[in-house]
Amino acid sequence: MKWRQAVKNFEYFLKIERGLSENTIKNYKLDLHKLIKYIESNYVNEIKKNSINYTPLRINQNIIQHFLYEQSKISNARTQSRCISGLKSFFNFLVFENYRNNNPLTHIESPKIGRKLPETLSLDEIDKIISSIDMSHTLAYRNRAIIEILYSCGLRVSELTDLKISDLYFDEGFLKVTGKGNKQRLIPVSTITQKYIYHYLNNLRSKLNVNSDNVDILFLNRRGKKLTRAMIFTIVKKTAKSAGIKKSVSPHTFRHSFATHLLENGADLRSIQSMLGHESITTTEIYMHVEKSHLKKVINNFHPRELK
Repeated sequence: MKWRQAVKNFEYFLKIERGLSENTIKNYKLDLHKLIKYIESNYVNEIKKNSINYTPLRINQNIIQHFLYEQSKISNARTQSRCISGLKSFFNFLVFENYRNNNPLTHIESPKIGRKLPETLSLDEIDKIISSIDMSHTLAYRNRAIIEILYSCGLRVSELTDLKISDLYFDEGFLKVTGKGNKQRLIPVSTITQKYIYHYLNNLRSKLNVNSDNVDILFLNRRGKKLTRAMIFTIVKKTAKSAGIKKSVSPHTFRHSFATHLLENGADLRSIQSMLGHESITTTEIYMHVEKSHLKKVINNFHPRELK
């Protein structure tokens, strides 16, 4: 089996069998193509001299270790860890399909990485960002609705771009969101957020010449096509900058703020887990990060020694 066919089969497996997101699949393929390019660049003479073809079925641990060593010179620990994870999944797939009888990455460990906490916005900073949107601008209703949903529902950026009009259940007060692995969940949506979505639908989207492939997609660009992830990042960063926010703000900053503010105001971790769409509660525990002032307030109000 040649690399091209193996990668194609693996992509199909990830999409159909495991239901992984397009971004995850894209990253796995990117790392595989880096490995292929490395083999072609560094073992061409050996391949010609010894007539060895380092196919997915014949590549060994030694080559992969050299490849990972070279990658470590140009990649951070998180990128290296993702690469190793993707390659392990690829070779596990080949073993599962009986193409190989071993995984050459079995004894290769990922570098230790700490949990990196994304930036959190205060309620005052979020209010400043929202207030900075010039509602006289043509796209203001769309951008306001985007910011409102990101903060009030805690969506991932890919979930936002994929959101459909048919996913809006405003009579019941919910959004239906399709997350990682095509898993669906219902998230409560506030009346304020509903208000600005209605404004966007009635005052902007209804006037667009909508592309036939995007008739049901909620958020569109000027040409009536689905917004890209990059465009959402641009909207968020420009809006935060115009509000005078010095922090590095991304769509995920609103997701993190959503979870942190819920936790600070008494929401339980299981409920937050459900709304964020985390498969494991350990993933949600990253949002146990709260401001020190809040922790001090908790001690003062609830510790038995403080109640006397």
